[in-house]
Amino acid sequence: MYAIVKTGGKQYRVQEGQTLLIERLVAAEGESVSLEPLLFVDGERMLDGDALSAVRVTATVLAQERGPKLRVVKFKPKRGYKRRNGHRQELTRIQVTTIEAAAQGRSTRAKAAAQEAEHGA
Repeated sequence: MYAIVKTGGKQYRVQEGQTLLIERLVAAEGESVSLEPLLFVDGERMLDGDALSAVRVTATVLAQERGPKLRVVKFKPKRGYKRRNGHRQELTRIQVTTIEAAAQGRSTRAKAAAQEAEHGA
């Protein structure tokens, strides 16, 4: 069982118990956060679109960290132009605690199979 979640403009494939380093979340250490699911897969069941309203992905904030220092250098030869700048990204380490889906409606695969049966008959 896994889910695809969206946070910080990026998408991640997550499973229960997995730890992730994501863009900074405004939450204290030990606090629980909810992540936005884009896709849920559980054996034969695959939920997406409107069926995702029944899926909940929660995670616990483990730590607030900073990424590696990056050096940004701009240089134009023969013009005396040199600039140096640094950057460290603010990051949050989280651990996915639960991925759960209520048993409602049909999955995407079941809908596709039903449509195929209708068209084939």
